[in-house]
Amino acid sequence: MELNFTKMQGAGNDYLYLDCRRTGLPPDAAALAVQLSRRHYSVGADGVIYLCPPLLADGDATMRMFNADGSEGAMCGNGVRCAAEFLYTHGVRRDCLRIDTPRAGRRILRRVGAGLWQVEMGRFTAAGDAVGAQALGRGPLLEQPLCAGGRSWRVSCVAVGNPHCVIFTREAPPAGEALARYGRALEHHPAFTGGINVEFVQQLSPLALTAAVWERGSGATLACGTGACAAAAAAVLTGRCPRGAPILVQMPGGTLEVQVCRDDTILLTGDAVTVFCGTVRLEPCKAPPGVVL
Repeated sequence: MELNFTKMQGAGNDYLYLDCRRTGLPPDAAALAVQLSRRHYSVGADGVIYLCPPLLADGDATMRMFNADGSEGAMCGNGVRCAAEFLYTHGVRRDCLRIDTPRAGRRILRRVGAGLWQVEMGRFTAAGDAVGAQALGRGPLLEQPLCAGGRSWRVSCVAVGNPHCVIFTREAPPAGEALARYGRALEHHPAFTGGINVEFVQQLSPLALTAAVWERGSGATLACGTGACAAAAAAVLTGRCPRGAPILVQMPGGTLEVQVCRDDTILLTGDAVTVFCGTVRLEPCKAPPGVVL
């Protein structure tokens, strides 16, 4: 079987895009995501995004995002911007697009420059049930003590379509083996029944943050759009950053601009870049150790 795909990235968060607007979601979407996302063994990406027919009549498409491990994510801030750029360059030449998702609802995106999109991310919340947290209280879950990976942390939990655990650090965020050790321990902590995304955040100035990301289902990534939103929202809720002003969130793959509005809605602005297009021939293959197809 041959598949045409487009590889795109936003702030280094890379996905493979498959245009399924005529055919709908393939029945083996999760398995395809695992097979295609394997770096060194396949095309390689943080996951696969399928662009399907819109859920509502006035929509432009539905985004279905599958992580590298085959799990389906509810929302991806970098992924939805790239979805808008894909649609824009494939016949939907409008500066305002409507992209539906099955679990996170509709996102409105506006083209604010060449390869630059702003997305309305909806309202965030720090309520315990929204992030799937147990034994941490009803919320708002801000600076809550939690032990993981042999260390004690102060965690702030925010849901922005996806659940996030934000940890503010005085020193530079962990990287490499330390990020993997702590990120994995927090992702799978018993307090988070469905797992959680993790951001280690250092404040650089009143309007600038730097963050390291551990994504649920993908591990360490160069960036996370909803993670940038969660970091900015947690910074606002804990009094580190002001509402209404653009906050720059630096991640290893690039910088995103986040605005936390007074009604708890969030605007996310960043790049959306086509890396390359290609055709892949899928054949039965033996998975590497530890990978299940």
